[in-house]
Amino acid sequence: MPTPLILADAETARDALTFVSRAARAGDDGVRLQADGGVLAMTAAALAPLTLFDATPTILAMRIVRADPELRCDIVVDELTATDDPRALALPDTGRSPAWAGIAPPRSEWTPVGALGADVIAQRAQWGISAVAHGSPTAAGEDAVRALRAAIWGELDADLLGLPRGVAFAAHAFGFISGAEQVSVTASGRWTRLAFARGHVLSRGPAAVGLTAVRATGSAD
Repeated sequence: MPTPLILADAETARDALTFVSRAARAGDDGVRLQADGGVLAMTAAALAPLTLFDATPTILAMRIVRADPELRCDIVVDELTATDDPRALALPDTGRSPAWAGIAPPRSEWTPVGALGADVIAQRAQWGISAVAHGSPTAAGEDAVRALRAAIWGELDADLLGLPRGVAFAAHAFGFISGAEQVSVTASGRWTRLAFARGHVLSRGPAAVGLTAVRATGSAD
């Protein structure tokens, strides 16, 4: 019988299933589950480089929820499934070990660097989605589409405090954008964190040596 993941209540269990579902739509690298002291941190890669010279930045989405105080785990899984107990989710029999899961953001020493309006983040996400859709030829192969996505989402965006535009993609893909929220932006080393009420987006990169110059970009027509 699969090992159960015991959460605080039925609503939290549904929240976890939603996060895993969104992670599956954003990519195929699974979700890292880290539980200790009654807290479960769920982390997934919205974007991550495949090779050493891949310019795609590492951009993670994180959601923190309440769990059974006795729960202890650190595993990357492809899925979670509901059980007869509304608080419990079944883990798969085996885990995964994607490269991004071995690069952990720091837990402390975050320094405030600014704030962004959720509306601005939403607009930049929609601009990127439109650019990817219009820039992908009908018969484009997987490598071509990935290169286009890396170029659009990896580009540093002046409207996002010079962060990769992929932070907006992550916030949109994981449902973190809500209302007229002001999103705190902090930094620690190579990492930058956007703290939404619904979760966190963490950016590290780009992976390739050398950053492209930040330039202003307009709205898609």
